[in-house]
Amino acid sequence: MTQDIFVTLPNDKLVLASSSQTRQTMLANAGIAFQIQSAPVDEASLRDAALAEDMAKDDIAVLLADMKAQAVSMRLAAGDDSYIIGADQLLVCDDVIFAKPHDAKAAEQHLQALSGKTHQLITAAVIYRQGQRIWHHIETADMTVRTLDDNFISAYVKAMGDAALYSPGAYQIEGLGVHLFSQIKGCHYAILGLPLLQILGFLRPHGLVPMVASSGLPA
Repeated sequence: MTQDIFVTLPNDKLVLASSSQTRQTMLANAGIAFQIQSAPVDEASLRDAALAEDMAKDDIAVLLADMKAQAVSMRLAAGDDSYIIGADQLLVCDDVIFAKPHDAKAAEQHLQALSGKTHQLITAAVIYRQGQRIWHHIETADMTVRTLDDNFISAYVKAMGDAALYSPGAYQIEGLGVHLFSQIKGCHYAILGLPLLQILGFLRPHGLVPMVASSGLPA
């Protein structure tokens, strides 16, 4: 993440409530000034409780994103006006939510289950300020996995190594994951884990400007 800063909130901070390297890289590559405060939450327990209450999948994604941003917001000192971004993503196939695989064998099993089918990636993002959620957005992408044979799946998971365990579908589309798909419908940024276009659209009216403009120099 060596990209120069291009835009900033001159009077406030932008905080990403995530330890996701992909989300951090997206913001950095876009030249956005931000800080990182990860907010570990018990996602599995929250997801299971929400499913037990028959909560809609979209609402579960928002709930998980919300809890991350809320956790960071509660750490801030009184009067802190930071904008806090929380995000989460669910992979849903045949109405089943997939968790991240815990080992290579589980990653292979996930890919066998996704093979030849279209699954959904539901990406939710929220923004907190002064302890309150002030914005949220949900984006759904349709991801069609081509029919994969066991030899390909085994070779793919081996080539991915530990990275196969970083996402429920054992893929990152910006890398080797592109070989899994026959069709993708959805926003590229949301598929990577952050609906960046909508976040920027929200932040601009709240003061997000180029660094030169914020310094009073001609833009």
